[in-house]
Amino acid sequence: MSQSAYVKLVPASEKQVITIDELKDLLLYYRSITTKTGEQLSWGYEDAAFPYTIEEKAEADGRWFYLKGLDQRKNKYILVGIGTEKESDSYLEKHYIQFTLTDISTHGDKGKANEFCKFIASKLKGELHLFNGRVMYYYPKK
Repeated sequence: MSQSAYVKLVPASEKQVITIDELKDLLLYYRSITTKTGEQLSWGYEDAAFPYTIEEKAEADGRWFYLKGLDQRKNKYILVGIGTEKESDSYLEKHYIQFTLTDISTHGDKGKANEFCKFIASKLKGELHLFNGRVMYYYPKK
């Protein structure tokens, strides 16, 4: 059974709307900073920190993509997408980023998806709903 984690963009977030290209840029930025960390440590940390390639399908229609593991024994797939939901008490739409683990995803995929979610939530100052149902708040409370 698939599981999902969400980074919800709230009014206190850095952005209220995110595009799929901006999301890819955030993941590529994550890969670049882990590459620099690896250079400082003289170790190929980027391969361990981001062991995926970003793949898009034609039917995705700019709404989602998937991360395909470089070593299929350790990491398989993580689906990443964007969407909106209506607030129950108003007519406002809340944008979110969704990380979904497929039926064939590994424990390594779940760990990496948690890492990516936390990184993106901290960068965007969002509200993170983890796979286990817990919520982490990365935005400043008033």
